[in-house]
Amino acid sequence: MKYMLLIYGREDRNLSEAEVGAEMQAYFALNTELATRGALVAGEALMPVSTATTVRVRGGEALVTDGPFAETHEVLGGYYVVDAPDLDAAIAIAKKIPGALDGSVEVRPLVVFG
Repeated sequence: MKYMLLIYGREDRNLSEAEVGAEMQAYFALNTELATRGALVAGEALMPVSTATTVRVRGGEALVTDGPFAETHEVLGGYYVVDAPDLDAAIAIAKKIPGALDGSVEVRPLVVFG
């Protein structure tokens, strides 16, 4: 089964260059582990929320606005799509994501059509 692990955190964290480097090394190590196990389907970091564009269509009219849909303290910063045998295995992977240390990781199964 495939799961999406949505990584939420604060963009206003004041990390030193060393802290950023250590966090990136932790992400690279997790990527390597998941790829070696054959569990990594996809994963990417997202640009800051200030680069977001929101599209809404109401009554056949499109409204395009700069920025996210809602103002929040924690924003979606990246994601993984993993192949895991069950929810417990997906949660075990989510616990290893560095962003879970000071943010949160939402674990959601993907719908399989057909």
